[in-house]
Amino acid sequence: MKKLFSTVMVTLCVCLTACTSEKAITFEQLPADAQTLIKTHFANDPVSYVLQEREALSVEYEVRLASGSKLEFDSKGGLRKVDCDIRPVPEALIPQAVLDYVKNNFPDTTINEWGKDDRRWKAELSNKLELEFDSNYRFIRIDD
Repeated sequence: MKKLFSTVMVTLCVCLTACTSEKAITFEQLPADAQTLIKTHFANDPVSYVLQEREALSVEYEVRLASGSKLEFDSKGGLRKVDCDIRPVPEALIPQAVLDYVKNNFPDTTINEWGKDDRRWKAELSNKLELEFDSNYRFIRIDD
C-alpha cells in the first residue's frame, strides 16, 4: 500500500511539473493593468524582458527592468511583488498604513521590496529588516 501511494505521488508530481511552462513574451502581451503600472511608476526604466509562467491552474508574469528591478504580477495584472534591489519602491505602490508605520518606526530607511508572500504582506527595508503585515496592513512582526 505504501509503495502504491508513493508511486501515485511521484506520478502526480511529475505531471504537475510537466504542466509548468515559462516563456518570454512582449510587453504588449502583459495584462493592461500591469502595463499601466509600469508606464506610470517606472517610465524611465526600460523593460529588459517579460516572462509568462504557466502552471497547472494559474498564470503569472515576471518583468525585469534595465535597473535590475523585478516585478511580479498575477494573471489579471495585479501587482504581487516589486523588488527594486537597492532603490526604494515608489511610494504610490505601498499602502499608506505601511508607509506611516515604517516612517514612524524606521525613519532612516526606505522600502526596497514590497509584496505578498503566502497570506502576509512583506516589506524589506534598506537596512535588510523584513517586516510582516496582515491583510489590513497592520504590523505583525519582524521576520528573521
